Amino acid sequence: MRPDTVTGLIDGLAEARDDATAVIYKDRLISYGELAEMGRRAAAGLRAHGVGSGDRVALWLPNCPAYLALYLGCCQLGVIAVAVNTRFRAAEVGDILERSGAKILAMWPGFRAIDFLGLLGDVDATALRHLETLILHDEGEAAATAPPPSSLAHCHVVSAAHVLAPSPFSKNFATPETGCNIFTTSGTTSAPKFVLHSQGGIARHARIVADQFGYAASNGAMLQMLPLCGVFGFVSMMAGLASGQPTVLTASFDARAAIDLAAQYNVVNFNATDDMIEAILDVCDQDKPMPNIRFVGAAAFATNYAELAQRAEDRGIPVVGLYGMSEVQALFSIQPMTLPLAERIKGGGMMAAADAQARIRDPETGDLLPPGHAGELELKGPSLMLEYFENLTATAAAFTDDGFLRTGDLAELTEDGRFLFLQRMGDVLRLGGFLVSPAEIEAHIQCHPDVEGCQVVGVRTDKGELPVGFVILAANVEFDEAALRQHCLDNLARFKAPVRIFPLPDFPKTKSPNGLKIQRAALRDMAAERLTAHKGMTS
Repeated sequence: MRPDTVTGLIDGLAEARDDATAVIYKDRLISYGELAEMGRRAAAGLRAHGVGSGDRVALWLPNCPAYLALYLGCCQLGVIAVAVNTRFRAAEVGDILERSGAKILAMWPGFRAIDFLGLLGDVDATALRHLETLILHDEGEAAATAPPPSSLAHCHVVSAAHVLAPSPFSKNFATPETGCNIFTTSGTTSAPKFVLHSQGGIARHARIVADQFGYAASNGAMLQMLPLCGVFGFVSMMAGLASGQPTVLTASFDARAAIDLAAQYNVVNFNATDDMIEAILDVCDQDKPMPNIRFVGAAAFATNYAELAQRAEDRGIPVVGLYGMSEVQALFSIQPMTLPLAERIKGGGMMAAADAQARIRDPETGDLLPPGHAGELELKGPSLMLEYFENLTATAAAFTDDGFLRTGDLAELTEDGRFLFLQRMGDVLRLGGFLVSPAEIEAHIQCHPDVEGCQVVGVRTDKGELPVGFVILAANVEFDEAALRQHCLDNLARFKAPVRIFPLPDFPKTKSPNGLKIQRAALRDMAAERLTAHKGMTS
């Protein structure tokens, strides 16, 4: 057993706390010993379907024990688990499956009565050519009526229960350097980049966060409602497991359930987005919705964040600012609880790992900057990614010569050893809790025959950042906003679809040394003005 691998982490916990509860799911108590065995059974089932070291298995699943079992099985085999957001639609899923070359896709066709098999049927057949096996999960709900799409006729279709049933697999191919996780993130092109992490990086970071965030010493449960397909939810889950304390897992977020579960299982640890915190406050008429909570590590995307944090504080939910990104994992840093609220809720903080480093570089001069001066944040530490999967050019561009990651974030150092996140330096949008490249949305809209050109910008509103599109129409075409929005809704996650799309004869441009440059700032101003004039049309 290697303690610095994911399987070593779980096996070590199973040896030390065999009968202790690791996961609580729908009143089911799963011990550390049972969780470890679930992973070994999944390894045997996956191995029987032809995957081995370096292969990719796509997990298009909501939070559930099967997700954890399949992930641990992948780690034991040296296989890479590819996270696929359940909110993604055909275009996004097809892109991930094709470029990752995943041999297996695990999915829950009946989850929330969503026709996931129908969505899969909308994926271009060429994007599915690498798939060999389709694993269908269910939890006793009515079986999906739709059969797998004809484009997957070449695949073996098997139930998750069958994959998780074999005798435990005894061999372990995990090493600290073995890749185990791919998360999708925004890039500078229409295609998101694939962030690859190693088992050593995942396991070490989970232990560090469990210790430094106080989870291991908290004597209470973690509530895990963030999606495991995202790095925020995944790292929270792994740190909860590493803490040796129970983690209450739910398939998705529900404000009322969060309050009830917090009371039932003595929840003391919880990470959430600002909209989750707001929903909990709104749905509960008690003075303290989560009376035993130590703090909520928050990711903020709304403009009223300070007001929300004060409301939460007044009702017994202290909010603490964090920092993370796919490339360095979530929970990379946390603000000290001793800071005043206005300072404590800011992104950034003290780095969790003692050997992590942060520095600020002037983007114009290239000089490193002292505390109090804003520039690009560069990070180094044990939670860094291995690479952008099969993208040597992007990987080389992301790192400095001495191994620091160029984050693309504007930040500054503080005199007491923290850093403060200020904003993204580029045009990446924060939509629905995820970083999204506007180029990805633009490329999809430009596929529509009515569109000659497209630009998408973000507008900050009281609902968070919202995407707004501007299009140049093809010749002799009448503008149909509803059709263009539906084109996005049919193929992209709903949070990526522009809330409004406006036609323009041309985009505002300015001269630069390299030619004409589109003035995205002018487009943002224009979008804000038009949204204000059409307030009732941004839902």
